[in-house]
Amino acid sequence: MTRILIVGGGYVGMYTALRLQRRLPPGVARITIVDADSYMTYQPFLPEAAAGNLEPRHVVVPLRAVLPGCDIVAGVATEVNTARRTVRVQPHAGEGYELPYDLLVYAPGSVSRLLPIPGLAECGIGFKTVEEAIHLRNQVLGQLDLAVSTRDPRVRRRALTFVFVGGGYAGVEALAELQDMAYGACKYFPTVEPSDMRWVLVEATGRILPEVGEDMGRWTLQQLRAGGIDVRLETRLVSAENRHIVLDDGDEFDAGTLVWTAGVRPNPLVRASDLPRDEKDRVKVTPRLNVEGMREVFSAGDCAAVPDLTRPGQYCGPSAQHAVRQARTMADNIVATLRREPLRDYRHAYAGSVATLGLHKGVAQVRGVKVRGFPAWFIHRAYHLSRVPTLNRKVRVVVDWTLALFFPRDITSLGALSEPRKEFESAARPFGVAGDDREGEKVREPASVRAE
Repeated sequence: MTRILIVGGGYVGMYTALRLQRRLPPGVARITIVDADSYMTYQPFLPEAAAGNLEPRHVVVPLRAVLPGCDIVAGVATEVNTARRTVRVQPHAGEGYELPYDLLVYAPGSVSRLLPIPGLAECGIGFKTVEEAIHLRNQVLGQLDLAVSTRDPRVRRRALTFVFVGGGYAGVEALAELQDMAYGACKYFPTVEPSDMRWVLVEATGRILPEVGEDMGRWTLQQLRAGGIDVRLETRLVSAENRHIVLDDGDEFDAGTLVWTAGVRPNPLVRASDLPRDEKDRVKVTPRLNVEGMREVFSAGDCAAVPDLTRPGQYCGPSAQHAVRQARTMADNIVATLRREPLRDYRHAYAGSVATLGLHKGVAQVRGVKVRGFPAWFIHRAYHLSRVPTLNRKVRVVVDWTLALFFPRDITSLGALSEPRKEFESAARPFGVAGDDREGEKVREPASVRAE
C-alpha cells in the first residue's frame, strides 16, 4: 500500500485525511497522522468555550474517533528528510524513530507571533488552543475572586484590569465574550460592579477586524467603546514586566491578565525540515499545493505560502476558511497523483467573514452584504455550526446553546487545573519527596498544563 504521512492534525491534516478516507478504496493507502495532540480544535468556537457558552470538550474533535482507518501517532515531527523520504518522530516519552513515506502532507500549522517585549513571555497567554481558553476563563473568574477577597486597593485594581493585544478575530471575539461573562458574573460578586473593571484592547494599526471591511470595522469599534472597552488604536505594548503594562502612548498601569493575539507565524518545526521556505519561513508551494520541485510532498494552511490566484502576486491568508478548502483540493490532488492524473489549482471564492461581539451581538459581511447586531450573531452561530466536524459535535454544541437559554453561565474557577499535582506534592513533603524531583521518575503533564 502507498504510505501517506500527514504531519499535523489541525484543519488541513484532519480534513485531508477525512477526504482521503472517503475517496480511496480500502487497501490502496495507509494513512498516518503525526501530531502532538490526538485531537483537532475548532478555533472559531474558542471564545464561546472560554466564556462558558460551550463545554470545552465539545469544540475539539478526537482524531481516533473520526479517522478510524488512519494510524494516529502522538508526537512531534522533529525532522523531515525528503532525500530519504522519512520523517523523524519524537513521542512524548521514549526514543524517537523514523517513519517512511511515499507521499507527505506537511501541515504543522502556526503558533503565536511573539515579539521581544519584556515580561510578555512570563505574564502573557495566547488564544489558539482549548487549553489556553480554559486557562483564560479560570484566570478571569479567579481575578474576580481575588478582587472580592483582597483588602489592598492596588491588588484589587490590578485584578480587575484585563488587557488584550491584537485587534483581529481572536482578540476582539475573546475580549467581547469574556467581558460579557464577567459582567454577568458580577451578581455573584457583591462588591464588584461592571464599572470597576477595566478592559483594554491594544491594536498597532489604525483599525480593528480588517476582515469584515472598513465600514463594519468602524461600527465594531463604536460598539466596543460604547460597551466600556478602552480601545487603543495605533498603540503598541512596550513592556509587561511584573504585570506592569507600559504602552507607547505614554500610559502605564498594572494588569492581572494579559492576552496576546497579535498574529501568528509558521510553526518553528518548519525550520527543522529541508523543505524550501520563503522569507517568512513558510513552505513554498505551487497553486496545486505540492511543494516546489517535489511532486510527492504537499503543504497548505498557516505554514504554507499558497499563491492566491484571485489576487495575482499575493498569498492566501492564515484562516480556517482557506485551510478547509485547501485540504479538500490537496486530498483530490493526492488521489490524482496516485492515479497519475493531472492536478488542479487551488482557487477560492471569498464567501465573507463573521465575528461575534458577545451574547446576541455580532458583525458579518457575507458575499458583499453587511449585517450587524443580532442577525450577524445568528449567522455566525449557524455558519460555524454547519462547519463543525461530525454530527456528534454538532448535536453537543446545539445542546450547550439550548441549555444556556434556560440557565446562567457557570462561574466556577478551576484554577488548580494549572497545577494539578500541587496538593499531592504538598502532602508528600513530610516524607522528603519533592514531586517531579523523585529519582528515576518523571511524570508527563497533560496538554492543558504544557500549553500554559
